[in-house]
Amino acid sequence: MDVLLLSRIQFAFTVAFHYLYPPLSIGLGVCLVIMEGLWLKTGNPLYHQMARFWTKVFALTFAIGVATGIVMEFEFGTNWATYSRYVGDVFGSALAAEGIFAFFLESGFLAVLLFGWDKVSRKVHYFATWMVCLGAHFSAVWIVVANSWQQTPAGFRIEETPFGPRAVITDFWAMVFNPSSVDRLSHTLMGCWQAGAFLVISVSAFYLLRRRHEAFAKASMKVGLAVAVVASLMQLVTGHSNALGVIKNQPAKMAAFEGHYETGELPIYLFGWVDEKNERVRGVALPLPLSRLMLGGMTPVKGLREFPPEDRPRVNTNFQLYHLMVGIGFGLIALSLAAAFLCWRGRLFNQRWLLWVLVFSVLGPQIANQAGWFAAEMGRQPWIVYGLLRTSEGLSAVVKAEAVLTSLILFALIYVLLFAVFVYLLNDKIKHGPDDADLVPTGKLALPSRPKPDAAPPAQPV
Repeated sequence: MDVLLLSRIQFAFTVAFHYLYPPLSIGLGVCLVIMEGLWLKTGNPLYHQMARFWTKVFALTFAIGVATGIVMEFEFGTNWATYSRYVGDVFGSALAAEGIFAFFLESGFLAVLLFGWDKVSRKVHYFATWMVCLGAHFSAVWIVVANSWQQTPAGFRIEETPFGPRAVITDFWAMVFNPSSVDRLSHTLMGCWQAGAFLVISVSAFYLLRRRHEAFAKASMKVGLAVAVVASLMQLVTGHSNALGVIKNQPAKMAAFEGHYETGELPIYLFGWVDEKNERVRGVALPLPLSRLMLGGMTPVKGLREFPPEDRPRVNTNFQLYHLMVGIGFGLIALSLAAAFLCWRGRLFNQRWLLWVLVFSVLGPQIANQAGWFAAEMGRQPWIVYGLLRTSEGLSAVVKAEAVLTSLILFALIYVLLFAVFVYLLNDKIKHGPDDADLVPTGKLALPSRPKPDAAPPAQPV
Protein backbone atom coordinates (compact mmCIF):
# COMPACT_ATOMS: atom_id res chain seq x y z
CA MET A 1 0.00 0.00 0.00
CA ASP A 2 0.95 3.64 -0.39
CA VAL A 3 2.99 4.97 2.55
CA LEU A 4 1.28 8.37 2.36
CA LEU A 5 -2.20 6.85 2.60
CA LEU A 6 -1.17 4.53 5.43
CA SER A 7 0.44 7.36 7.38
CA ARG A 8 -2.65 9.51 7.00
CA ILE A 9 -4.91 6.64 8.10
CA GLN A 10 -2.69 5.94 11.11
CA PHE A 11 -2.65 9.55 12.26
CA ALA A 12 -6.37 9.98 11.62
CA PHE A 13 -7.13 6.83 13.63
CA THR A 14 -5.03 7.82 16.63
CA VAL A 15 -6.32 11.41 16.65
CA ALA A 16 -9.95 10.33 16.25
CA PHE A 17 -9.68 7.85 19.11
CA HIS A 18 -7.90 10.34 21.35
CA TYR A 19 -10.50 13.02 20.56
CA LEU A 20 -13.23 10.96 22.21
CA TYR A 21 -11.90 11.91 25.65
CA PRO A 22 -10.68 15.55 25.87
CA PRO A 23 -14.14 16.92 24.93
CA LEU A 24 -15.65 14.88 27.77
CA SER A 25 -13.04 16.18 30.22
CA ILE A 26 -13.56 19.80 29.19
CA GLY A 27 -17.35 19.57 29.30
CA LEU A 28 -17.40 17.66 32.59
CA GLY A 29 -15.04 20.25 34.06
CA VAL A 30 -17.67 22.94 33.43
CA CYS A 31 -20.37 20.78 35.01
CA LEU A 32 -18.17 20.11 38.06
CA VAL A 33 -17.61 23.83 38.60
CA ILE A 34 -21.38 24.39 38.55
CA MET A 35 -22.21 21.42 40.80
CA GLU A 36 -19.64 22.20 43.45
CA GLY A 37 -20.52 25.88 43.27
CA LEU A 38 -24.16 25.01 43.96
CA TRP A 39 -23.08 22.95 46.95
CA LEU A 40 -21.03 25.81 48.38
CA LYS A 41 -23.89 28.26 47.80
CA THR A 42 -26.77 26.14 49.10
CA GLY A 43 -25.13 23.66 51.46
CA ASN A 44 -27.34 20.95 49.94
CA PRO A 45 -25.48 17.60 50.33
CA LEU A 46 -27.09 16.39 47.09
CA TYR A 47 -24.79 18.70 45.12
CA HIS A 48 -21.83 17.36 47.08
CA GLN A 49 -22.84 13.85 46.04
CA MET A 50 -23.13 14.96 42.41
CA ALA A 51 -19.73 16.64 42.40
CA ARG A 52 -17.99 13.61 43.87
CA PHE A 53 -19.63 11.15 41.48
CA TRP A 54 -18.87 13.15 38.34
CA THR A 55 -15.32 13.82 39.55
CA LYS A 56 -14.69 10.07 39.36
CA VAL A 57 -15.99 9.98 35.78
CA PHE A 58 -13.84 13.02 34.94
CA ALA A 59 -10.74 11.27 36.30
CA LEU A 60 -11.42 8.24 34.12
CA THR A 61 -11.76 10.28 30.93
CA PHE A 62 -8.68 12.34 31.81
CA ALA A 63 -6.54 9.23 32.34
CA ILE A 64 -7.55 7.57 29.06
CA GLY A 65 -7.16 10.87 27.21
CA VAL A 66 -3.58 11.28 28.42
CA ALA A 67 -2.68 7.69 27.54
CA THR A 68 -4.06 7.95 24.00
CA GLY A 69 -2.63 11.41 23.30
CA ILE A 70 1.04 10.57 23.86
CA VAL A 71 1.21 8.49 20.67
CA MET A 72 0.63 11.48 18.41
CA GLU A 73 3.76 13.23 19.67
CA PHE A 74 5.87 10.32 18.44
CA GLU A 75 4.09 10.09 15.09
CA PHE A 76 5.23 13.61 14.24
CA GLY A 77 8.79 12.32 14.28
CA THR A 78 8.35 8.79 12.94
CA ASN A 79 5.94 9.42 10.06
CA TRP A 80 6.02 13.18 9.46
CA ALA A 81 9.64 14.24 10.02
CA THR A 82 9.72 16.73 7.11
CA TYR A 83 6.52 18.32 8.33
CA SER A 84 7.90 18.46 11.89
CA ARG A 85 11.03 20.29 10.71
CA TYR A 86 8.89 22.71 8.71
CA VAL A 87 6.52 23.64 11.56
CA GLY A 88 8.82 22.86 14.51
CA ASP A 89 9.28 26.49 15.54
CA VAL A 90 5.53 27.13 15.44
CA PHE A 91 4.36 23.89 16.97
CA GLY A 92 7.19 23.86 19.50
CA SER A 93 6.03 27.17 20.95
CA ALA A 94 2.35 26.21 21.03
CA LEU A 95 2.88 22.73 22.45
CA ALA A 96 5.36 24.00 25.04
CA ALA A 97 2.77 26.55 26.15
CA GLU A 98 0.18 23.76 26.30
CA GLY A 99 2.45 21.69 28.52
CA ILE A 100 3.40 24.54 30.87
CA PHE A 101 0.19 26.53 31.14
CA ALA A 102 -2.39 23.80 30.60
CA PHE A 103 -1.30 20.24 31.31
CA PHE A 104 0.74 21.06 34.42
CA LEU A 105 -2.06 23.26 35.75
CA GLU A 106 -4.71 20.60 35.15
CA SER A 107 -2.73 17.61 36.35
CA GLY A 108 -1.28 19.49 39.35
CA PHE A 109 -4.64 20.47 40.79
CA LEU A 110 -6.24 17.16 39.77
CA ALA A 111 -4.74 15.52 42.85
CA VAL A 112 -6.46 18.06 45.09
CA LEU A 113 -9.72 17.61 43.19
CA LEU A 114 -9.65 13.82 43.52
CA PHE A 115 -8.15 13.29 46.97
CA GLY A 116 -8.64 16.57 48.79
CA TRP A 117 -12.33 16.31 49.65
CA ASP A 118 -11.69 15.60 53.34
CA LYS A 119 -8.24 17.20 53.56
CA VAL A 120 -8.60 20.82 52.44
CA SER A 121 -11.15 23.54 53.00
CA ARG A 122 -14.17 23.99 50.77
CA LYS A 123 -12.77 27.10 49.11
CA VAL A 124 -9.41 25.49 48.39
CA HIS A 125 -11.09 22.47 46.88
CA TYR A 126 -13.39 24.64 44.76
CA PHE A 127 -10.35 26.62 43.61
CA ALA A 128 -8.73 23.34 42.54
CA THR A 129 -11.88 22.42 40.61
CA TRP A 130 -11.70 25.74 38.77
CA MET A 131 -8.00 25.24 37.99
CA VAL A 132 -8.61 21.76 36.59
CA CYS A 133 -11.44 23.10 34.45
CA LEU A 134 -9.34 26.04 33.21
CA GLY A 135 -6.36 23.76 32.59
CA ALA A 136 -8.47 21.55 30.34
CA HIS A 137 -9.66 24.64 28.45
CA PHE A 138 -6.12 26.05 28.12
CA SER A 139 -5.00 22.73 26.68
CA ALA A 140 -7.64 23.08 23.96
CA VAL A 141 -6.52 26.68 23.36
CA TRP A 142 -2.95 25.81 22.45
CA ILE A 143 -3.79 22.67 20.47
CA VAL A 144 -6.37 24.55 18.41
CA VAL A 145 -3.97 27.48 17.92
CA ALA A 146 -1.31 25.13 16.55
CA ASN A 147 -3.79 23.39 14.27
CA SER A 148 -5.36 26.67 13.15
CA TRP A 149 -1.95 27.90 12.06
CA GLN A 150 -1.90 25.00 9.59
CA GLN A 151 -5.23 26.23 8.23
CA THR A 152 -4.42 29.96 8.10
CA PRO A 153 -0.66 30.56 8.62
CA ALA A 154 0.32 33.98 10.01
CA GLY A 155 3.17 35.67 11.91
CA PHE A 156 6.03 33.74 10.29
CA ARG A 157 8.66 33.75 7.57
CA ILE A 158 10.21 30.91 5.58
CA GLU A 159 13.85 30.25 6.32
CA GLU A 160 15.99 28.03 4.11
CA THR A 161 18.08 25.46 5.97
CA PRO A 162 20.38 22.61 4.85
CA PHE A 163 17.46 20.25 5.54
CA GLY A 164 14.89 22.27 3.59
CA PRO A 165 12.59 25.23 4.24
CA ARG A 166 11.40 25.97 7.75
CA ALA A 167 8.69 28.27 9.11
CA VAL A 168 10.07 30.63 11.76
CA ILE A 169 7.87 32.77 14.01
CA THR A 170 8.29 36.52 13.52
CA ASP A 171 5.25 37.62 15.53
CA PHE A 172 4.14 35.24 18.28
CA TRP A 173 0.76 36.88 18.87
CA ALA A 174 0.02 37.05 15.15
CA MET A 175 0.67 33.31 15.10
CA VAL A 176 -1.61 32.77 18.10
CA PHE A 177 -4.41 34.99 16.77
CA ASN A 178 -4.16 33.79 13.19
CA PRO A 179 -7.27 34.41 11.04
CA SER A 180 -9.05 31.20 12.07
CA SER A 181 -7.91 30.48 15.63
CA VAL A 182 -10.59 32.37 17.60
CA ASP A 183 -13.51 31.06 15.51
CA ARG A 184 -12.21 27.50 15.56
CA LEU A 185 -11.43 27.61 19.28
CA SER A 186 -14.87 28.86 20.28
CA HIS A 187 -16.55 26.32 18.02
CA THR A 188 -14.41 23.49 19.41
CA LEU A 189 -15.02 24.43 23.03
CA MET A 190 -18.78 24.55 22.57
CA GLY A 191 -18.59 21.04 21.09
CA CYS A 192 -16.67 19.96 24.20
CA TRP A 193 -19.27 21.51 26.50
CA GLN A 194 -21.95 19.61 24.61
CA ALA A 195 -20.06 16.33 24.97
CA GLY A 196 -19.74 16.66 28.75
CA ALA A 197 -23.28 17.97 29.23
CA PHE A 198 -24.92 15.21 27.22
CA LEU A 199 -22.94 12.57 29.10
CA VAL A 200 -24.44 13.93 32.34
CA ILE A 201 -27.87 14.03 30.69
CA SER A 202 -27.54 10.48 29.36
CA VAL A 203 -26.58 8.91 32.69
CA SER A 204 -29.26 10.91 34.51
CA ALA A 205 -31.93 9.77 32.06
CA PHE A 206 -30.78 6.16 32.51
CA TYR A 207 -31.21 6.40 36.29
CA LEU A 208 -34.66 7.94 35.89
CA LEU A 209 -35.77 5.15 33.58
CA ARG A 210 -34.51 2.58 36.07
CA ARG A 211 -36.07 4.46 39.02
CA ARG A 212 -32.69 4.61 40.73
CA HIS A 213 -31.00 7.57 42.45
CA GLU A 214 -33.90 9.73 41.31
CA ALA A 215 -33.10 12.83 43.37
CA PHE A 216 -29.49 12.69 42.17
CA ALA A 217 -30.58 12.11 38.56
CA LYS A 218 -33.05 14.99 38.53
CA ALA A 219 -30.52 17.43 39.93
CA SER A 220 -27.80 16.25 37.54
CA MET A 221 -30.21 16.43 34.63
CA LYS A 222 -30.95 20.08 35.36
CA VAL A 223 -27.26 21.00 35.42
CA GLY A 224 -26.59 19.02 32.25
CA LEU A 225 -29.51 20.61 30.43
CA ALA A 226 -28.44 24.12 31.44
CA VAL A 227 -24.96 23.57 30.00
CA ALA A 228 -26.35 21.77 26.93
CA VAL A 229 -28.76 24.59 26.04
CA VAL A 230 -26.07 27.28 26.33
CA ALA A 231 -23.48 25.23 24.43
CA SER A 232 -25.90 24.18 21.67
CA LEU A 233 -27.10 27.73 21.01
CA MET A 234 -23.56 29.09 21.14
CA GLN A 235 -22.50 26.31 18.77
CA LEU A 236 -24.89 27.77 16.20
CA VAL A 237 -23.34 31.23 16.60
CA THR A 238 -19.72 30.05 16.55
CA GLY A 239 -20.37 27.63 13.70
CA HIS A 240 -21.84 30.40 11.54
CA SER A 241 -18.86 32.67 12.28
CA ASN A 242 -16.48 29.80 11.51
CA ALA A 243 -18.18 29.11 8.17
CA LEU A 244 -17.85 32.75 7.13
CA GLY A 245 -14.16 32.58 8.02
CA VAL A 246 -13.69 29.46 5.90
CA ILE A 247 -15.35 31.19 2.92
CA LYS A 248 -12.90 34.08 3.29
CA ASN A 249 -9.68 32.23 4.13
CA GLN A 250 -10.13 28.74 2.61
CA PRO A 251 -12.59 29.09 -0.28
CA ALA A 252 -11.77 25.67 -1.76
CA LYS A 253 -12.72 24.02 1.52
CA MET A 254 -16.11 25.71 1.71
CA ALA A 255 -16.75 24.99 -1.97
CA ALA A 256 -16.18 21.31 -1.18
CA PHE A 257 -18.43 21.51 1.90
CA GLU A 258 -21.32 22.70 -0.28
CA GLY A 259 -20.38 20.94 -3.55
CA HIS A 260 -20.02 24.34 -5.21
CA TYR A 261 -18.22 24.20 -8.56
CA GLU A 262 -19.25 27.48 -10.18
CA THR A 263 -18.16 30.87 -8.85
CA GLY A 264 -21.20 32.86 -7.79
CA GLU A 265 -23.90 32.71 -5.16
CA LEU A 266 -23.49 29.77 -2.84
CA PRO A 267 -26.59 27.61 -2.35
CA ILE A 268 -26.71 26.10 1.13
CA TYR A 269 -27.78 22.46 0.92
CA LEU A 270 -29.80 20.73 3.61
CA PHE A 271 -28.64 17.34 2.31
CA GLY A 272 -27.59 15.77 -0.95
CA TRP A 273 -25.00 13.80 -2.87
CA VAL A 274 -22.15 15.17 -4.98
CA ASP A 275 -21.60 13.65 -8.42
CA GLU A 276 -17.90 14.46 -8.67
CA LYS A 277 -17.61 13.06 -12.19
CA ASN A 278 -20.24 15.41 -13.62
CA GLU A 279 -19.53 18.16 -11.05
CA ARG A 280 -23.07 18.59 -9.79
CA VAL A 281 -25.04 18.13 -6.58
CA ARG A 282 -28.28 16.22 -6.26
CA GLY A 283 -29.99 17.41 -3.12
CA VAL A 284 -32.28 19.87 -1.39
CA ALA A 285 -30.98 23.43 -1.00
CA LEU A 286 -32.33 26.48 0.77
CA PRO A 287 -33.79 29.21 -1.47
CA LEU A 288 -31.07 31.57 -2.71
CA PRO A 289 -32.45 34.62 -0.85
CA LEU A 290 -32.26 32.68 2.43
CA SER A 291 -28.79 31.35 1.58
CA ARG A 292 -27.70 34.90 0.75
CA LEU A 293 -29.05 36.13 4.08
CA MET A 294 -27.27 33.40 6.04
CA LEU A 295 -23.98 34.19 4.29
CA GLY A 296 -24.22 37.82 5.34
CA GLY A 297 -23.79 39.11 1.81
CA MET A 298 -20.50 37.24 1.23
CA THR A 299 -21.14 36.73 -2.48
CA PRO A 300 -19.94 35.77 -4.97
CA VAL A 301 -18.14 32.72 -3.57
CA LYS A 302 -15.33 30.94 -5.41
CA GLY A 303 -16.23 27.60 -6.92
CA LEU A 304 -13.98 24.55 -7.23
CA ARG A 305 -13.36 25.22 -10.92
CA GLU A 306 -11.31 28.24 -9.85
CA PHE A 307 -8.72 25.81 -8.45
CA PRO A 308 -6.54 23.28 -10.31
CA PRO A 309 -7.78 19.69 -9.88
CA GLU A 310 -4.67 18.79 -7.91
CA ASP A 311 -5.45 21.55 -5.38
CA ARG A 312 -9.02 20.46 -4.68
CA PRO A 313 -10.08 18.43 -1.64
CA ARG A 314 -12.34 15.40 -1.95
CA VAL A 315 -15.75 16.90 -2.54
CA ASN A 316 -18.43 14.35 -1.66
CA THR A 317 -16.62 13.12 1.46
CA ASN A 318 -16.30 16.65 2.81
CA PHE A 319 -19.87 17.46 1.77
CA GLN A 320 -21.27 14.53 3.77
CA LEU A 321 -19.08 15.12 6.83
CA TYR A 322 -19.92 18.82 6.96
CA HIS A 323 -23.66 18.26 6.60
CA LEU A 324 -23.61 15.44 9.14
CA MET A 325 -22.03 17.81 11.67
CA VAL A 326 -24.50 20.61 10.90
CA GLY A 327 -27.51 18.25 10.97
CA ILE A 328 -26.56 16.80 14.35
CA GLY A 329 -25.90 20.31 15.65
CA PHE A 330 -29.43 21.45 14.83
CA GLY A 331 -30.81 18.21 16.26
CA LEU A 332 -29.01 18.81 19.56
CA ILE A 333 -30.36 22.36 19.73
CA ALA A 334 -33.92 21.09 19.28
CA LEU A 335 -33.45 18.23 21.75
CA SER A 336 -31.86 20.35 24.48
CA LEU A 337 -34.47 23.12 24.17
CA ALA A 338 -37.37 20.65 24.19
CA ALA A 339 -35.99 18.74 27.19
CA ALA A 340 -35.22 21.96 29.08
CA PHE A 341 -38.73 23.30 28.44
CA LEU A 342 -40.37 20.09 29.66
CA CYS A 343 -38.06 20.04 32.67
CA TRP A 344 -39.05 23.62 33.51
CA ARG A 345 -42.71 22.65 33.23
CA GLY A 346 -42.13 19.60 35.43
CA ARG A 347 -43.09 17.09 32.74
CA LEU A 348 -39.74 15.75 31.52
CA PHE A 349 -39.25 13.00 34.09
CA ASN A 350 -42.50 11.25 33.09
CA GLN A 351 -41.72 11.20 29.33
CA ARG A 352 -40.11 7.78 29.03
CA TRP A 353 -39.72 7.94 25.25
CA LEU A 354 -37.83 11.23 25.56
CA LEU A 355 -35.70 9.89 28.39
CA TRP A 356 -34.67 7.02 26.11
CA VAL A 357 -33.73 9.56 23.44
CA LEU A 358 -31.67 11.42 26.04
CA VAL A 359 -29.88 8.21 27.02
CA PHE A 360 -28.54 7.85 23.48
CA SER A 361 -28.03 11.60 22.98
CA VAL A 362 -24.50 11.21 24.36
CA LEU A 363 -23.51 9.91 20.92
CA GLY A 364 -24.63 13.10 19.16
CA PRO A 365 -21.83 15.46 20.24
CA GLN A 366 -19.20 12.76 19.77
CA ILE A 367 -20.28 12.03 16.18
CA ALA A 368 -20.60 15.74 15.38
CA ASN A 369 -17.17 16.49 16.88
CA GLN A 370 -15.56 13.70 14.87
CA ALA A 371 -17.33 14.70 11.65
CA GLY A 372 -16.40 18.35 12.10
CA TRP A 373 -12.77 17.56 12.84
CA PHE A 374 -12.48 15.24 9.84
CA ALA A 375 -14.12 17.82 7.60
CA ALA A 376 -11.75 20.54 8.83
CA GLU A 377 -8.68 18.38 8.20
CA MET A 378 -9.75 16.70 4.96
CA GLY A 379 -11.03 20.01 3.62
CA ARG A 380 -7.50 21.42 3.96
CA GLN A 381 -6.10 18.78 1.62
CA PRO A 382 -3.92 18.46 -0.36
CA TRP A 383 -2.13 20.91 1.95
CA ILE A 384 -0.71 19.96 5.32
CA VAL A 385 0.07 23.67 5.82
CA TYR A 386 -2.50 25.52 3.73
CA GLY A 387 -0.97 26.92 0.56
CA LEU A 388 2.62 26.28 1.70
CA LEU A 389 3.40 22.60 2.21
CA ARG A 390 1.63 19.67 0.60
CA THR A 391 0.76 16.62 2.66
CA SER A 392 2.79 14.42 0.33
CA GLU A 393 5.86 16.61 1.03
CA GLY A 394 5.58 16.28 4.82
CA LEU A 395 6.37 12.57 5.08
CA SER A 396 9.50 11.12 6.64
CA ALA A 397 12.00 10.23 3.92
CA VAL A 398 12.84 6.76 5.24
CA VAL A 399 9.52 5.50 6.57
CA LYS A 400 8.31 2.30 4.89
CA ALA A 401 4.75 1.22 4.21
CA GLU A 402 5.30 -2.11 5.98
CA ALA A 403 6.40 -0.39 9.19
CA VAL A 404 3.43 1.98 9.11
CA LEU A 405 0.99 -0.87 8.49
CA THR A 406 2.44 -2.94 11.35
CA SER A 407 2.29 -0.05 13.79
CA LEU A 408 -1.26 0.79 12.65
CA ILE A 409 -2.41 -2.76 13.41
CA LEU A 410 -0.71 -2.70 16.82
CA PHE A 411 -2.18 0.69 17.67
CA ALA A 412 -5.62 -0.57 16.70
CA LEU A 413 -5.31 -3.57 19.00
CA ILE A 414 -4.08 -1.50 21.93
CA TYR A 415 -6.73 1.17 21.42
CA VAL A 416 -9.49 -1.43 21.23
CA LEU A 417 -8.28 -2.78 24.58
CA LEU A 418 -8.14 0.73 26.05
CA PHE A 419 -11.64 1.45 24.82
CA ALA A 420 -12.87 -1.82 26.35
CA VAL A 421 -11.28 -0.86 29.66
CA PHE A 422 -12.86 2.60 29.48
CA VAL A 423 -16.32 1.22 28.73
CA TYR A 424 -16.00 -1.41 31.47
CA LEU A 425 -14.90 1.10 34.12
CA LEU A 426 -17.46 3.71 33.08
CA ASN A 427 -20.22 1.10 33.11
CA ASP A 428 -19.06 -0.08 36.52
CA LYS A 429 -19.23 3.46 37.92
CA ILE A 430 -22.67 4.03 36.42
CA LYS A 431 -23.99 0.69 37.75
CA HIS A 432 -22.59 1.46 41.19
CA GLY A 433 -24.05 4.94 41.11
CA PRO A 434 -23.38 7.78 43.54
CA ASP A 435 -22.36 6.85 47.06
CA ASP A 436 -24.98 7.51 49.71
CA ALA A 437 -22.17 8.36 52.13
CA ASP A 438 -21.43 11.44 50.02
CA LEU A 439 -24.78 12.89 51.09
CA VAL A 440 -23.22 13.46 54.51
CA PRO A 441 -19.85 15.16 53.87
CA THR A 442 -17.15 14.62 56.47
CA GLY A 443 -13.84 16.22 57.35
CA LYS A 444 -12.96 19.85 56.72
CA LEU A 445 -15.57 20.05 53.98
CA ALA A 446 -18.38 18.88 56.27
CA LEU A 447 -21.41 21.00 56.94
CA PRO A 448 -21.04 22.61 60.38
CA SER A 449 -23.16 21.14 63.15
CA ARG A 450 -23.32 22.25 66.77
CA PRO A 451 -25.00 20.47 69.70
CA LYS A 452 -28.06 22.15 71.11
CA PRO A 453 -27.28 24.08 74.32
CA ASP A 454 -29.84 22.12 76.30
CA ALA A 455 -28.83 18.75 74.96
CA ALA A 456 -28.07 16.11 77.61
CA PRO A 457 -24.43 15.05 77.90
CA PRO A 458 -23.59 11.67 76.42
CA ALA A 459 -23.78 8.68 78.75
CA GLN A 460 -20.46 7.60 80.17
CA PRO A 461 -19.45 3.93 80.02
CA VAL A 462 -19.45 2.12 83.31
